[in-house]
Amino acid sequence: MTALQLRQKAQAIAKAAAGTAWTASDVVFTTRYGSPIEPRDFNRAFAARSAKAGVRTIRLHDTHHTCGSLLAALDVHPRIATQILRHSKIAVTMEVYTHTPSEATRKALRKLGKHLDGPERK
Repeated sequence: MTALQLRQKAQAIAKAAAGTAWTASDVVFTTRYGSPIEPRDFNRAFAARSAKAGVRTIRLHDTHHTCGSLLAALDVHPRIATQILRHSKIAVTMEVYTHTPSEATRKALRKLGKHLDGPERK
């Protein structure tokens, strides 16, 4: 709810800045003029942000697979993962979007998690 409220405030600022050029819609994420974001533009923005962050650029769709695999590695119940990924069938989540990690992978992910928590939480 908080994220949506923040988005609503940002959109109100954009609407005020756009003035009469604003296009009214019921879309949550829009261009600075209120129109829906074109998928190709979103993909380009994702690639630009990946480059700016210094991470390898992947297809935006691949983030869906990454999320599924991380949820599996964290032992999130498949039904919950299906809801998070917005799939209609649990089989899609389990057979297509999750790549069950080995024990070595799980160990590496635990190590990464501890590292990301910072020195004060190790």
